[in-house]
Amino acid sequence: MAVLELRHLRYLLAVAEHGNFTRAAEELHISQPTLSQQIRQLERTLGVQLLDRTGRTVRLTDAGAVYTDHARRALRDLAAAERAVHDVKDLSRGHLRLGATPTFTAYLIGPLTAELHTRHPGVGLTLTETTQDRIEAALLADDLDLGIAFAGPHLPGITATPLFTEALSLVTATPRAQAMPSPLPVRALKDEQLALLSGDFATRGHVDAYFAQHRATPRIAVEANSIQALTEIVRRTPLATVLPDATTHDHPHLAPVPLDPPLPTRTVTLLRREGAYQSVAARAFAELTHHLVHTRGYAPPR
Repeated sequence: MAVLELRHLRYLLAVAEHGNFTRAAEELHISQPTLSQQIRQLERTLGVQLLDRTGRTVRLTDAGAVYTDHARRALRDLAAAERAVHDVKDLSRGHLRLGATPTFTAYLIGPLTAELHTRHPGVGLTLTETTQDRIEAALLADDLDLGIAFAGPHLPGITATPLFTEALSLVTATPRAQAMPSPLPVRALKDEQLALLSGDFATRGHVDAYFAQHRATPRIAVEANSIQALTEIVRRTPLATVLPDATTHDHPHLAPVPLDPPLPTRTVTLLRREGAYQSVAARAFAELTHHLVHTRGYAPPR
């Protein structure tokens, strides 16, 4: 009966997600009549109607909404229990699901991955590069173990541990940077052509707010949704960009130029779900992250 009840939960959640028996049945690889029969069996067992089938789409009843909320948590906790049972204390194997906002792939994720592989080659890594709100939602849904993003505000249930302070600067090709005043007055940006991240990035909003505050109006010649594209453009053209200082650490052809007044700093944090089971791999990665940011000399969190 326990296995059948778990199947009932998954079937109900699929129908609730799609609002349609046909699409849910296709996802579950069962026939629509079988799916309908199983849901009705669950409703008879509980003695309540879980789905409203009278409209064009299938909707949860009030009782169904409450039940699916508990069902999601039950399945999430069961998956965490299975991972805990198979957790290996010596890190000879294991898996880590990490989410990070895109700017960190330019300077932090590579060194972290290299260090993880060197110390614990048996631990696999699944990296998801996405926005902070999606990282936090995935942590709450138990689709990620850890996230790297910025300090709050955070969704309820998210715990954030400060890692370091990230500074932003004007970034340009090294020879050009050496010929520029340091710091560069913000008013001098009116004569600059910039290549910036697109509005999809939180960093772009941070930069635009700084420009607006100081009434700076640089010419934005290029917008890109790839940091790698920006670094290549800046390397090969007279254009400048605005990126974290640390981006230049592994790019000797690029150099930061501090601005006056400086761009506001941001606190980088390690995110997890409050109360979630932390695998040995996740705990080891958290320790490794703190060690790496310290040895690389990143500014401590403020």
